[in-house]
Amino acid sequence: MLRRIASHLFWTARNLERAEWRARLLDVNYHLLIESPPRDVQPWAPLLAIFGERELFAEYYKTADDASILNFFALDTDNPNSIRSCINTARNNAISLRHYISSELWLDLNTLYLNAQEWTPELFITPGVFAFFADLKDSFYRLSGIRQSTIPRDIAYDFMQLGIMLERTEDVSRMLDVKYHFLLPRLEDVGGSLDILQWAAVLRSASGLEAYRKRFGNSIRIDNVVEILLFDPTFPRSARFSLAMVETSLNRIQNESPEPSPPSSRLEELLTLMRSKRSLEVIKSGLHQFLLEIQDGCAALSDEVFQRYLRTD
Repeated sequence: MLRRIASHLFWTARNLERAEWRARLLDVNYHLLIESPPRDVQPWAPLLAIFGERELFAEYYKTADDASILNFFALDTDNPNSIRSCINTARNNAISLRHYISSELWLDLNTLYLNAQEWTPELFITPGVFAFFADLKDSFYRLSGIRQSTIPRDIAYDFMQLGIMLERTEDVSRMLDVKYHFLLPRLEDVGGSLDILQWAAVLRSASGLEAYRKRFGNSIRIDNVVEILLFDPTFPRSARFSLAMVETSLNRIQNESPEPSPPSSRLEELLTLMRSKRSLEVIKSGLHQFLLEIQDGCAALSDEVFQRYLRTD
C-alpha cells in the first residue's frame, strides 16, 4: 500500500474518533453543569485544559461562557480540532479512499460532512444542546457500525484501527486527568455527592456507566472507575483494550510490509505498563503523572507509526 493512502486511512479514522470524543465530553460536561451548579467562575476551564487549547480559545473569545465554548469546540473552523474541523478533515482525507472504503461508509461520512456545513449556533437553542449531541452521537455510532460491518479485515482496516485506537487511548487518559487533576481541587470534597456525580459523568463520557455497574455495582468509587477505564482488558473504550487493538493491527501491518520492521519498543513499553499496574497502585503513586506517561507514550508511538509507515517526503 502507498504511504499516501495509508496516511489518509489513518487520519480519516483518527479525526472521526477525535470528533466523537469531543462531542461526548461537551455533552456530558454540559449535562453536569446543568445538574450541579458550578462553584468555579470558569466552569469550562477544565475542558480547555484537557485539550491544551486555552491560548487558542483566548485569541478568539473574551469569556469562556456556554455559547463561546460550544461554538469553539463544535463549530469553529479556526479551531483545527473542533468537531466540525475534524469531520471536514476526515472527509477530505476520505475523498481519495473510494477504492479502499465501502460506498456505504463514504456516503454516510459525506452526509455528516454536508450536514456539518449547515451547523449554526442557533442549533444549540432549537432543537437544543441535548438534541444536537444525541443526533451527533447516533451519527458516530452509525459510522462505526458501517465501518465494522463493511470493511474487509485487511491492511486498510488496520491503518484505520491504528488511528482510532491511538486517539481513544489518549482521549480516555485526558478525560480521567481533567477530572482527577482539575475538577476537584479541594481534598475535603473527595467522596462527596459532587465528586460522585462527576465520576459518573466521566463514565458516561466513555459509554461505560452500564459496564461499570455490571462489574462493580451501583456504588461509584474512584479506584473502580480508573480500573475499568484504564486497565480493563475487555471494555472496548479502556486504554488497555485500545492498546491491545493497536498491537494486533500493527503486527499485521508489519507482517504485510515489504521490509518487515522490528516490533515497536514504544508499544511494548505501553503494554507492559498497562498490564503490570492496577488502579489503587497508580492512584497512590500519582494518577496525574501516570496519565501523562500514557499520553507521552501514545505521542511517541504515533510519531513512530508516522515515521515507519505514513511519512511521504
